[in-house]
Amino acid sequence: MSDALKARALRLLSGREHSRAELARKLGTQADPDSIEALLDRLEALDLLSDARFADSYVRSRQARLGDRRLRQELKQKGVAEHLIDAALHGSTEGEDLERARQVWHKKFGTAPADAREWARQARFLQGRGFAADVIHKLLKDCDDEPA
Repeated sequence: MSDALKARALRLLSGREHSRAELARKLGTQADPDSIEALLDRLEALDLLSDARFADSYVRSRQARLGDRRLRQELKQKGVAEHLIDAALHGSTEGEDLERARQVWHKKFGTAPADAREWARQARFLQGRGFAADVIHKLLKDCDDEPA
């Protein structure tokens, strides 16, 4: 394991948390795969690299803007194990997801959809942000029920 590889890994980790797979990808051009795996094992042993900590940090930083489905998908793409994703998202309830969706919706639109076309546009936006269909329906139904 070269000192330059270790220094690069520590520099990356000092900026923010990384998943193991993400760090391996970033270091991939620097050395052979065996050296990288050995370094990642060592960093995990020293608790400098942790997929659980990365998942928690990732969820905290993006949870205000994204639904649980989108967070789950992004964490999977970053190579985080399913049980760690479940642990990071464990505290989220449907009520919290609805409130986050309401905040995202209000910031983007603020007014109830006037017709079916606008309703569909708003629903697609929220779906793209990773909110569940039932949450979207509740939110947009509540918007219609609000007095003008």
